[in-house]
Amino acid sequence: QVQLVESGGGSVQPGGSLRLSCAASGIILSIDAMGWHRQAPGKQRELVAVITRGGDTTYADSVKGRVTISRDNAKNTVYLQMNSLKPEDTAVYYCNAPRILTTSGMKYDYWGQGTQVTVSS
Repeated sequence: QVQLVESGGGSVQPGGSLRLSCAASGIILSIDAMGWHRQAPGKQRELVAVITRGGDTTYADSVKGRVTISRDNAKNTVYLQMNSLKPEDTAVYYCNAPRILTTSGMKYDYWGQGTQVTVSS
C-alpha cells in the first residue's frame, strides 16, 4: 500500500527557513507529478508548488522567489525549501501525488497526513 509521509514542519520566526520532505513508500514503479498544498485556518486548501517527474516546476504567486520545490526520483521523495517565511505562510502543508504507478497498476490521488508550519515572532 502506498503512503506519503511528510516531515520537517515546525515553528519559525518571520524571515526564517524550513525544509519540508515527503517520502512515498510502498511498491512504487514511478510517480508522475508531485506537489505541495497548504491550508490555513478558515481557508481553502491551495496549491503551493508542483514538480513534474522531469523537473518542471510551477509555483503559486504568493511564494515565488521564496520557495523551491525539488525531488529525488530514486527516493520517491519531494522537498519544499521555504525561505523568507512570513506569518501568512502559517498553515498545514500537505504533499500530493495525483498518479502513482504501482505493480497493481496506476493509483490516483494520494495525500500525506500534513505537517504544521507556524511563522510567528
